[in-house]
Amino acid sequence: MGMVGGGLDAFIGAVHRRAASFDGEIELVCGCFSSSPDKSKATGHALYLPEDRVYASYEEMIEREKALPEGERMDFLSIVTPNHMHFPPAKMALENGFHVMCDKPMTLNLEEAKELAKIVEASGLVFGLTHNYTGYPMVKEARDMVKNGKLGKIRKVVVEYPQGWLSKDEEHNDYKQAIWRTDPARSGAAGCMGDIGTHAENLAEYVTGLQISELCADLTAFVPGRQLDDDGNVLLRFEGGAKGVLHASQIANGEENSLKIYVWGELGGLEWHQMEPNTLKYKTQEGQRIIRPNVGSLSASASAHWRLPAGHPEGFFEAFANLYRNFAYAIKAHIEGRELDPIYDFPKAADGVRGLAFIDTVIASSKDDSTKWTKFVQ
Repeated sequence: MGMVGGGLDAFIGAVHRRAASFDGEIELVCGCFSSSPDKSKATGHALYLPEDRVYASYEEMIEREKALPEGERMDFLSIVTPNHMHFPPAKMALENGFHVMCDKPMTLNLEEAKELAKIVEASGLVFGLTHNYTGYPMVKEARDMVKNGKLGKIRKVVVEYPQGWLSKDEEHNDYKQAIWRTDPARSGAAGCMGDIGTHAENLAEYVTGLQISELCADLTAFVPGRQLDDDGNVLLRFEGGAKGVLHASQIANGEENSLKIYVWGELGGLEWHQMEPNTLKYKTQEGQRIIRPNVGSLSASASAHWRLPAGHPEGFFEAFANLYRNFAYAIKAHIEGRELDPIYDFPKAADGVRGLAFIDTVIASSKDDSTKWTKFVQ
């Protein structure tokens, strides 16, 4: 693995590196960790990389890695930069024969996302997107239960993602994570909805297997002077007739990372909370069943994504690691000219396009008070 972004002062870069190394399938061999050559060099030194594999720009890294012998050069690029710097290195890497794992949202805007999806398809290479919540074993179990009809026809979906860390004007307090996430030039057209609302959208579609067809949205920037939304409420209509509610907020004072999903069908319902990830609740009018990893007879998909005996907590790093492990398996399958077992799934370019289309549709709906429902078009 080579990495773009993820310097020593970056939160998510370290998460990606730890997750990628979790299963012994991936080794970090090079990187351009910052737009500052000195910071990139310092990060490479801290990570014990050879000086000649730490680069001043992603362009230099891709060109010089491509010139190395096969087996020595990087196999894929991991992109962990702010949103505006997802597309350029992804495009160059794919066009030069390197697989890509990219942080979400896939690009700065929908136009870039569509173009990148075409580049992925033309390249025939492996592209992954780190919607990491799909990596949890109990999310896999929930998806399998819905797919196999355990809930019957889906009627209603509620997904929520409240955070409180942007309740104040943090972007003017020298807080790096807040600065770029509230800047349209680096974050894109949406703030809260782009950052965490897309996670909620992806989780709802992943678990139910249903796609959003229409929505009605209301976005707000509550903090005075903030350029992008910090709160959003969305009514959803899904293909097949299911209805839904999605709300995401970064001004929900006191909340941490409280992603939750509820799915109700004709025969029963499911409930999963990200902050209690080892518990999935299955509910009917006759009572509730608590489902836990490695307890009883669960789906092959869930079984393939936990690592420890029952009662030993697994969480965020393990879910993130599941995506990287499955991505590594996909590269191996690509090299060997075989199909990857679908049990080892991970988000791909099509999911990235839907994420950007969701952002655009939500913004359009929120701006147009004359229309109740806005069609989801990508």
